[in-house]
Amino acid sequence: MARRKSKAKQEEEFFEGLAGIAAMAFGFVGFMISKSLYGVVVGVILGLAMVFSIMRYIGNKRAERLKMSGIDDIDKMDGVQFEKYLGHLLRAQGYKAEVTKAAGDYGADLLIQKDGKKIVVQAKRYSKNVGIKAVQEAQAAIAHYGATEAWVISNSDYTTAAYDLANSNRVKLINREALIEMILAMNPGAVPTPNAIIIESPVAEMICPKCGSKLVLRSGARGQFYGCSSFPKCRHIRSITAV
Repeated sequence: MARRKSKAKQEEEFFEGLAGIAAMAFGFVGFMISKSLYGVVVGVILGLAMVFSIMRYIGNKRAERLKMSGIDDIDKMDGVQFEKYLGHLLRAQGYKAEVTKAAGDYGADLLIQKDGKKIVVQAKRYSKNVGIKAVQEAQAAIAHYGATEAWVISNSDYTTAAYDLANSNRVKLINREALIEMILAMNPGAVPTPNAIIIESPVAEMICPKCGSKLVLRSGARGQFYGCSSFPKCRHIRSITAV
């Protein structure tokens, strides 16, 4: 099953088509008025200028929304900070939210409850699309925690395979756009800003002492840990509790 295009992509394709239609329409009007090639050229330019002005306005509004959401600061978080932030965000929506322990979480980073429903949540603070493994872990966590459903929340998007598997299981995928909408729907001040979470929960010495590369949050058989970003060239690791 094909994945739906994002709202931003749909808007981009819409305006690309609109630009072509406007150029042809204004060019035709220019020709009808002037009966000359000059009129066609002027009409095309006016049509394109109108569409690009609208695109610029919408682009500015979109940039303003992103700034208000704090998504840029969320992109700077590590996994633990992201989990903590989501806990605040979900509590502000009326959920009872509990962040699970980092090691041995059995596929759930948060447990949330509301209206008698228990939901397991996987938090994925990624710089690339989240793959099928996150959906598998979330689905498996449903049985372990006796939950009714599972969510995966990410600051990024998901692969087509992840969307397909989630559609056939009780897993809800909340991607970057949906997360931004969730944040903007909250009353200002209801949730600490992403930057406040980063300042409140700093991660010290995030540089590998062996090679100088950045340490990044990873997941293994025994839970999460910080590993060198230059792996497998450098295999230095640090436990979360040691940070």
